[in-house]
This record gives sequence, C-alpha cells and structure tokens, in this order.
Amino acid sequence: MADPGHPRDLQQWLAWQERLSVREIDLGLERVQRVGARLGVLDPAVPVITVAGTNGKGSIVAYLEAMLSAGGYRCGTYTSPHLFVYNERVRVGGRPCSDTELVAAFEAVEQARDGVPLTYFEFGTLAALRAFQEAGVDVLLLEVGLGGRLDAVNAVDPDVAVIASIGLDHADWLGDTLSAVAREKAGIMRRDRPAVFAAPDMPPALWEAADGLGARVWAPGHGFSRSGGDDGWTVSMDDGFKLAGLPTPGIAGPHQRDNAAAAITALGRIRHRLPLPGAAMTRGLADARLPGRCQTIAGPVEWLVDIAHNADAVAGLAGHLRTLPPAAGRTWVLLGAMARKEREDLLAPLAGAVDGYFLVTLPQPGAWTGPDLAEVAARLDPHTPVHFVGPAASVFDAMDGWLRPGDRVVAFGSFHTVEWLLSAARRETGDHATRGQWLPRIDDAVARSA
Repeated sequence: MADPGHPRDLQQWLAWQERLSVREIDLGLERVQRVGARLGVLDPAVPVITVAGTNGKGSIVAYLEAMLSAGGYRCGTYTSPHLFVYNERVRVGGRPCSDTELVAAFEAVEQARDGVPLTYFEFGTLAALRAFQEAGVDVLLLEVGLGGRLDAVNAVDPDVAVIASIGLDHADWLGDTLSAVAREKAGIMRRDRPAVFAAPDMPPALWEAADGLGARVWAPGHGFSRSGGDDGWTVSMDDGFKLAGLPTPGIAGPHQRDNAAAAITALGRIRHRLPLPGAAMTRGLADARLPGRCQTIAGPVEWLVDIAHNADAVAGLAGHLRTLPPAAGRTWVLLGAMARKEREDLLAPLAGAVDGYFLVTLPQPGAWTGPDLAEVAARLDPHTPVHFVGPAASVFDAMDGWLRPGDRVVAFGSFHTVEWLLSAARRETGDHATRGQWLPRIDDAVARSA
C-alpha cells in the first residue's frame, strides 16, 4: 500500500519540498554535490552554459534558447522563479516539462537524497538536471538562482560562464558592496574556460576574480564589440567571428543589446561544439520573448509591466519609459514589493515622471504595505498624488475611478507583483465589462511573450 504521507502530484511535491529544509536559503554546494553524484547528473555529456548576474540573466538565457532552438538544437533550460506555474522553470525544447515529467524527476531525487536536507531550490535544481538527462537534450542553459559561487546550479561545471551585470541586491547573502557581489558572481567561472561579461562597466573585483580563477574573459572592448544602430547592428569578435545586420532584440529594455551581444559571444565561444548558421542566430534574436520584462501590453490603457525589484532594474525601467512616445493621457505607477527591498530604490527613479501612484500590499508574507510605500513616495515625490494605498485585491476598484483611454500604467516591483497583476487581470477581464476596457488582455499578451 502506498504511503499516505508520500507526495503524489506536483503540488504535493512542491509543498513537501518547502518543508524539507528548515532554511529557505542555505547557500553551499556540499549537499547538492552529494545527492547529484548519486543521481549521476553533475557531469553532463552535452555543452553547459551557465548565466549569472544581478539583472539581465533571464534575458540572456532567453536569447540563447531562442537562437539555439532556431538552429535546431533541443535545449534543456532551467530558470527561476516562475510567473504562473512551476513548470515554467524547467523547459525541454522550449516546452515546459509536464507535471508527470517533473514528478518522475522529483521521485528520482528523493530516492538519491538518502536523508540529505535539500532546500527547495536545491531539490528543484537536481530535478531539472535529471529531467534534462532523461530527455536527452543537446545543450543545458542554467540560470543561477542567487549569487553564483555557492548556488546549486554551480555544482555543474559550465563550458561557458556568462555574467550579465553586477549590482546591489540580496545583501544579506551576497554582501553590501559591488566588490563582494562581484566575487560571488565570479564563482561560476572555471579555469581555462570562456567567461563572457555583458555589461561594459563591470567592477574591478570581477576582473581580479577572473584572473585569479584563470578564466578566459570576453567582454565589451576586450575580445568582442558591438556597433551600429536601429537599422542593423553588428557583433564582432577578435578571432574573426562576426555577425552583422542584426535586428532589434525581441525583448525590450535599455540593456538588451548588451545582453544579446553577450549571448551571441557565448555561442561564438563554443561554436565548434554547437555550430549555428548566422540566419538562425538572427532569427532567434528577433523571436526571443520574456514575459514581465519591459513588456508592453497594448489596449485602451497601455500597460508597461516589469519585474524590476532593485535600484538598477528600476533605473533601467525608467530609462526605457523615457524612450517610449509619451502617453496620450496620464502615466500611473502601480507598485507592490517585498520588504527586503529598499523603498527608495524602487520609487526614486520614477519620481516626478508620473501623474499618480497606486501602492499595494501584495498578498505574500513579508511584503511592504501600501502605507509603507506611500510614506516614501510622499517624501521623494511630494507633488504627485497617491490615489490608492491598500491591499492588492482592492486596487482595481480604485483604478476604475481614475483610468481613462490613452493612459499608461507602469506596473513593477517584483515577480510577485507581475504574477499577481497578470493573474488577477485574467480573471477580472472575463467578469467585468467595465474593467475589461482598460485591464491588460492577458491571454493574448502572454501568448505573444511566451
């Protein structure tokens, strides 16, 4: 007879994993290495590209997946967190793994675990590696969850390491200086293997760490360069590899050419193992999508939705907003955020650039309350009114009285904010004709961005 306490379906497995370790985050590789060795997933037979960075790593993974897929390769792609369902984290050939596939991987990890107290992320990482092994993918694309050096993903040696950017975030775990953060991110690099830096202004500590590790670095102006404008741009590498006539990247935002150029350079470093025609790279670059990253959803009211949740990301969002044509009507902010984020970092970049605020308390434990956010908004932007302060579930009623056709809403603050907004809007547009006139049309929008 089956153990009645043993998880059976995906949701039961996820709930069980959340209770498995006493710590939500417990950085370190020893547990993953022990279980991963038993499972036989830490030495893949296919190329591995690992991507870390404070901001931009999800975009780089999306470009890599799109370009490789356009060239006919079957990617095993691991990202986190997810927006709607856990399955989004583990993709094979661009398709989220099914519940059945994930449950089989979880069962294999549990069999190999032998009492080792894995965290939720560690368990999921090992399950993803198992799912990719079972699927027989051609390449692994692994996005670091937190930091790099001690992240579970780093139990696998990458053939190419990509570092998107260095900024201040998660200071409790990574440190409160750029040098400290850089040293943590640098941990994904390996001796005599390529490391690609996306941003042109990486802190000296990252270069020093790369030198100490013996990695071979390619960075803007150091091994590769990009040039050109909107009518076609070029990535050139010192070894003669060149890709010209590139289209506008499929993901919007101010740093997307840096991210795309880094993805192209990473593929250039292992083109002897994963040869790709230029046409596939060009097509993949244009086709790449990533929901919730500077995502514009058109309608009578335009929505600009972004997961931005730290100072650099919100500054990037503000920069992107400045490149857009002005809204015909007013521009509003809808903000919800977790309390581990600095309120000033979230509100300062848009202060003075919007016409009103809707500040919500997200339903997740540990979120800033609407009044907490309003206190800082009043101090940083005293001449801009706050029209709503309260629980997220009530904000749509308040917005009914203010939004008009031609307005724009900038919604951001965290993955939780975007997930809550898009999920709630999907429900509301089906039930309320009035709200349906200005809420984002979620089914179509997500389909275009998936």
